[in-house]
Amino acid sequence: MPRLTARFWVDAYLARLRLSDIPAFVVAHGDDTGGAVLVKLATLDGNAVLFHRSFDLMTGERRWVELNSGAEREVDDTVARQRGFDPDLWVIEVEDRQGRHLLDEIGLA
Repeated sequence: MPRLTARFWVDAYLARLRLSDIPAFVVAHGDDTGGAVLVKLATLDGNAVLFHRSFDLMTGERRWVELNSGAEREVDDTVARQRGFDPDLWVIEVEDRQGRHLLDEIGLA
């Protein structure tokens, strides 16, 4: 099964968010082909949640899991550390007071 490029997935995700009137921005543009993606959900109250895609070795399933949550500044520090390890990393920032990120929807999960 062919894999989607990171750029294709990011563009599709941003389009899906726009359709739901959820603001989102590319904070760091990673490698177009194979870059990993972090999604930061800022709830605009000083807090945030950071998600990354994880692979379950037992089931073979890929899913979005929480990497960090709490004060937005602490989450930003985690993003900075991750970018230090992986310069090809994409970072998408989603801003939604209701905490919507759509990562659990069909086609994005």
